[in-house]
Amino acid sequence: MSPRTALHGILLIDKPAGITSAEAVRRIKRSLGRAARVGHLGTLDPFATGLLPILIGEATKLAPFLQAGEREYCGAILLGAETDTLDPTGTVISRAPVPSLEVERLRELTARFTGLIEQVPPLYSALKRDGVRLYELARRGEEVAPPAARRVEIKLLKLEIADADTIRFRVRCSTGTYIRSLARDLGRALGSAAHLSELRRTHHGYFEVAAAVALDERLCAALERGAEPLIGLREALVELPEVKVTTAEAERIRHGDPGPLADRIPAAGGLFKVVSDGRLVAVARATSRATAALVRGFAA
Repeated sequence: MSPRTALHGILLIDKPAGITSAEAVRRIKRSLGRAARVGHLGTLDPFATGLLPILIGEATKLAPFLQAGEREYCGAILLGAETDTLDPTGTVISRAPVPSLEVERLRELTARFTGLIEQVPPLYSALKRDGVRLYELARRGEEVAPPAARRVEIKLLKLEIADADTIRFRVRCSTGTYIRSLARDLGRALGSAAHLSELRRTHHGYFEVAAAVALDERLCAALERGAEPLIGLREALVELPEVKVTTAEAERIRHGDPGPLADRIPAAGGLFKVVSDGRLVAVARATSRATAALVRGFAA
């Protein structure tokens, strides 16, 4: 089998500014061949940079188990103007004076915006209304009511003064958090207007940008040769407990029979991974202390 079609795993790339996450997937897919299955975790806006996990082959089945991980970002917020997209690509819709920035005031904001908070997503977002994404409605010039507020969790927030009109930040947050909305809300809390001027994702779950590779011609050439090291399916689910089975038991499980897992359920219950000869066979869920149901099987 050609290595172009045999690759299965997760590739961590450092997405450059100026391309969409979908374009990053397209470039990887072009290197692997049209038959390759390729996806990504956690969309990054075109202006943003940083960690974009690319799922290849059987790893595309891992998305439901990896989407809920915490995210971490750093970047900058520019005060004085709010844009319709809440980022530097948009049109200014309001301006306000820039207040004198003081360390104590930023400390107060840090405390106010850390923990569980209510957040209204941006109008330019992938949320759907009547089956149509909000950003599509907004780009058509249609009047769009603001989305409903949602509760998100800011687990860590650090703010520092970078310039008279710029705040640099680092944030660790739950999935579903919009950093553009956070920038807008911080600006309004200061009695000003604001938008996100820079954004870089540094962590997604336990994946980190320090382990990512540049999306360039060398990477594409390595993928064409099948030479780029990938994170294996088993390793990607590092947080799930593990049950090992024999080769014969693995074949039964791949054919939909959870019988070999009876009385071998991890003490923690919940989801767990099934492994044979070092390879991921399935993800299963405990249905009792002694039985389990198969959630997803893997051929790789």
